[in-house]
Amino acid sequence: MLPFTVAEFFAVFAAYNAAIWPAQAVALLLGAGTVALALRGGGAAARLVPAALAAMWIWTGLGYHLLHFAAINPAARLFGAAFLLQGGLLLLAAVRRGGLPFGPPRGWRGVFGLALVAYAALVYPLLGRLAGHEWSDLPAFGVTPCPVTIFTFGILLLAEAPVPRWLLAVPLLWAVIGGSAAVLLAVPQDWLLLVGGLAAGAVMLRQRRGHPGAA
Repeated sequence: MLPFTVAEFFAVFAAYNAAIWPAQAVALLLGAGTVALALRGGGAAARLVPAALAAMWIWTGLGYHLLHFAAINPAARLFGAAFLLQGGLLLLAAVRRGGLPFGPPRGWRGVFGLALVAYAALVYPLLGRLAGHEWSDLPAFGVTPCPVTIFTFGILLLAEAPVPRWLLAVPLLWAVIGGSAAVLLAVPQDWLLLVGGLAAGAVMLRQRRGHPGAA
């Protein structure tokens, strides 16, 4: 059913990781800074946190989907366009009035968000290695679709204001598409993308229903 084999799929990651090094290390630093800003809150966080997420989505859309994955999967052109769209929407959230407010985590929602952040940055690659894949073949944090999406859900759960619906559409769509890799492409760590992503989206949409005046 897929236009490529599992071996070809992981070969793309190997080539991509080699081509962009040391962007992976920069992405980890960007991720750490994003988490620190989100936890601190304030006016700078309201603008810089969504801008940092935007950079991850735009890089992944261009660098991974359009310049690498498209070589074995024609649908990657659509995926790349969706990721660029999400990057643009996050930039819009950053520059609109008030930005997107963040602050210290509160209650189980904050714990859930931090758990997704930790999973994307730390647990995701470890599970991939335990599944038998080489480090060079693994989707890296901040520069590949599934870790970026999981991290985004985690950060958005730390938002103090209701998250606009238009910021959730593409991540929820990718939670389903990317989550299918858990079965189709032997990427067991993507199960949490599917389950956790849909759960995070449901939590944020439910919060919106409790704040009907939110933009």
